[in-house]
Amino acid sequence: MCARAGLTAGQVADLVGGELLGRADLRLAGVASLETAGPGDLSFLTSSRYLPYFHRSRAGAVLLTPDFRDEGAGPATRIVVPNAAQALNQALAALYPEPPPAWGVDSTARIGRGTRWSGRIAIGAHATLGRNVELGRDCVVEPHALLEDGVRLGVACHIGPHAVVHSRTSLGNRVVLRAGARVGGPGFGFEPTEHGHERTSHVGRCIIGDDVELGANTTVDRGSVADTVIGPGTKIDNLVQVGHNVRIGARCLVMAQVGISGSTVIEDDVILAGQAGLADHLRVGRGARVAAQGGVIGDVPAGATVSGYPARSHRSVLRQSAALSRLAPLVASLERLVERDGS
Repeated sequence: MCARAGLTAGQVADLVGGELLGRADLRLAGVASLETAGPGDLSFLTSSRYLPYFHRSRAGAVLLTPDFRDEGAGPATRIVVPNAAQALNQALAALYPEPPPAWGVDSTARIGRGTRWSGRIAIGAHATLGRNVELGRDCVVEPHALLEDGVRLGVACHIGPHAVVHSRTSLGNRVVLRAGARVGGPGFGFEPTEHGHERTSHVGRCIIGDDVELGANTTVDRGSVADTVIGPGTKIDNLVQVGHNVRIGARCLVMAQVGISGSTVIEDDVILAGQAGLADHLRVGRGARVAAQGGVIGDVPAGATVSGYPARSHRSVLRQSAALSRLAPLVASLERLVERDGS
């Protein structure tokens, strides 16, 4: 993305619905952090911890909340908004607009028999669509992506380069798959026999709801008999593994390198932080939080925050850590007493 010619501070204030303090005619050509911004940049202040940077910043204008509007030091041109992070997203979209897709079908793309779409479509170089694929209007399939036979896409989906959507998979509207994502392949299911491990057939589906985003190189397996389902509005980071028959609810956030074993149920509004691992056949209740590297081997109640391995109440983990830190000096004192009495 390239920054456009720029906006004035007044135009930014109008765009985000903010109150402008300072020069309305100040032209802003880009966005930068408080530390690196120059006179032609828009910056943002989201927390009091960044006030030292704000006081020294050379930014032309700063988005900030009412708590900081009367700070004595710092850039004079300020745009006061209720939520600086949300306003920043609006400004970024205006200053760095996405280039429009190259609508049409590239001459090197391969389109299977019976595949159809409605409205405009963008299919990139060397992309492959199998037989009987259905795409809604405004879908984008980037170069080298693969949609296998019978895949269904809603409207305005975006399939990144080298992503693979296997058969028995349907995507809702406005679904985004980043580069290299793999959706709907057979899960890791084997039965031990006298001749070795025999693969279990996976005849379930993979169903992705509206407004879901899957990060680069993330994998979502289809169900073995039941379906794998990801609910609307859920966002999944890069390098995540979602096993067969998993059901993830609406508006969940799943961070990088999380692993979710088969048949686990994640209810709505759950957050799984980076490298959390969940065993199979569990239930994580609505609004629960699993901290980074948490190892979940049992059900998590709704609204709970857990951490550690095995994952348990985050408060109890903090108490245990505090107790251990107090224990170390006691052990050192005991060792000195043993040495003294033994001498």
